[in-house]
Amino acid sequence: QVQPVESGGGLVQAGGSLRLSCAASGRTFSGYRVAWFRQAPGKEREFVAVIRWSAGDTSYTDSVKGRFTISRDNAQKTVYLQMNSLKPEDTAVYYCAAALYSTRQSDYPYWGQGTQVTVSS
Repeated sequence: QVQPVESGGGLVQAGGSLRLSCAASGRTFSGYRVAWFRQAPGKEREFVAVIRWSAGDTSYTDSVKGRFTISRDNAQKTVYLQMNSLKPEDTAVYYCAAALYSTRQSDYPYWGQGTQVTVSS
């Protein structure tokens, strides 16, 4: 099984950029879809973006379309989330999650530990 490991969070001013990384530990992401979720204080965890490793097709929640880009690097066994034009409402703990293609769309069995993103106004 694969274990996602996130990195790249931090503090940034509104309008700035950050890139989050999700590395595969234990095996590669081949055959998996890899997603980013986030959870702000006092709110439920929400889906942000997903990529299917082999095909490379992507999907985003509406609030980040045009600002965030999810991508993968086969050689580095890593999925990235490039976040531009950040807003204070993007402040949250960001989690990387993975699931085999055969797993139900809403199910993600493998989760990273999370990385904090804080956007100041």
